[in-house]
Amino acid sequence: MTASLGQSPGRLSILLHSLSVRRGRKWVLRRISWRLKAGERWALLGENGAGKTQLLKLLSGDVWPTPGGPRSPRRTRPQAAGRWYRVGRRPVDLIEAKSRVAYVGAELQDKYARYGWNLSVRDLVATGLHRTDLLLRPVSTAEAGRVIATLRACGLSRHAGRKFLTLSYGQKRLALLARALVQHPDWLLLDELYNGLDAAYRRRIDGVLAAARRRGQSWVATAHRALDVPLGTRRLLELAGGEVHAVKRVQPADLRRLRRRAGEDKKPARSGKAPMPGAAVLVRLSGVDLYVDYRVVLRELNWQLREGEHWAIYGANGSGKSSLLKLLYGDLAPALGGRIERSGYPVGTPIADWKRQVGYVSPELQSDYAVDVAVSDLVASGRYASIGLVDEPTAQDLKVAARWLRFFGLLSVAKNRPRELSYGQLRRALIARAMAAHPRILLLDEPLTGLDPKQRAVMKRLLERLMKQLTVIIAVHHTEDLPRGITHVLRLHNRRAYAIDSHSAT
Repeated sequence: MTASLGQSPGRLSILLHSLSVRRGRKWVLRRISWRLKAGERWALLGENGAGKTQLLKLLSGDVWPTPGGPRSPRRTRPQAAGRWYRVGRRPVDLIEAKSRVAYVGAELQDKYARYGWNLSVRDLVATGLHRTDLLLRPVSTAEAGRVIATLRACGLSRHAGRKFLTLSYGQKRLALLARALVQHPDWLLLDELYNGLDAAYRRRIDGVLAAARRRGQSWVATAHRALDVPLGTRRLLELAGGEVHAVKRVQPADLRRLRRRAGEDKKPARSGKAPMPGAAVLVRLSGVDLYVDYRVVLRELNWQLREGEHWAIYGANGSGKSSLLKLLYGDLAPALGGRIERSGYPVGTPIADWKRQVGYVSPELQSDYAVDVAVSDLVASGRYASIGLVDEPTAQDLKVAARWLRFFGLLSVAKNRPRELSYGQLRRALIARAMAAHPRILLLDEPLTGLDPKQRAVMKRLLERLMKQLTVIIAVHHTEDLPRGITHVLRLHNRRAYAIDSHSAT
């Protein structure tokens, strides 16, 4: 299928015809034909593993089509496959086309975290001018003016001197959007742009994109939820199993279908029954102030976690949800004067001993797993709270890994590498890794972010089963992402924590 709208001269249009992409033995894209004309704004829909990110990379020229392609089930004469770029009526080569396309998404955000590239926000945005990951040459006066104007337009002027890795999740995503916009691209490729963002940052990005739309900006935005489709998007392409399933104009019924599939209209999950007040205290925080990179995140936190409780943590981007989970896990410590008590682990116990009793999964952990290990080894490494294994896995390591791979429905990919898994499969594998240590507490930072509706439903059912075995704490933005059985809520706001319906908060 292809689609067409009016052509805008002077800007890039793209035509893909009968292109396929293979990764290993799997065809991730099959005979894709798609016409994108300048000025169009597209939503790219499909389940995890449908091929959305690969299709974005095919558009941008970062992925080459695989010659030949899979055999068609229909007996038709083979058609000439190709990828063509034009500006107006002028054909352009791939080098010029790539200079007119900018990508924003979690994959780029993870890359900076994985390699520790901690540029200032000003320099990060400036790399967009040179289309490099790092700033490789000085910025000219004219370029500096463009950077300043873009920072102002994105509401980031006061953060210009801050280091990128010290920003909140929402600030990082906004900074990467500014990096893309400073290029004045013909096309923005937005890969799950709104994932992990609270309502306030969604509104800020809506405003930035609205201004870009008024300038005639084109984009392709992948999404799983209706509220993740940017305002002003008029057309959609849906993938299923790597093939084009539908190409059409966006209708209200399409957004209603997305909302229904994503559970956005459902009531919050039912609360669980709180444990008896006499249940054992697992963790107690007393007078805790928490700082990250010399910036105060939380003040005067007094809170305790009892065995059998299941907590949801809410709060805006930058409110401290991830930092609180890191504190509980042991990656951060209270400021002088505050105290954290861990049941069975007196002061002076090596923090590694505690970590073996706590499972922890976060988007940052997912970005760290670029290591070349089998998924079975990835899961087994949870027994040692390490990234990968130092030594060959023991028979017991493999037995435990197989148990949790089976629980999470991953035995069929046990020999694959992490980067060969779909987003949802890798998220399940990381939770399986956390469970391999038989933890007493499971800490989950936005565990359903980036998952399609089917994967979210599967994950929620699995979490509900795990909640019968151990204590779970989940940080989320969307109430529909919570499994049934949550007993308590902790809201973070303005550097303070507020417990709701909780007998155990002090």
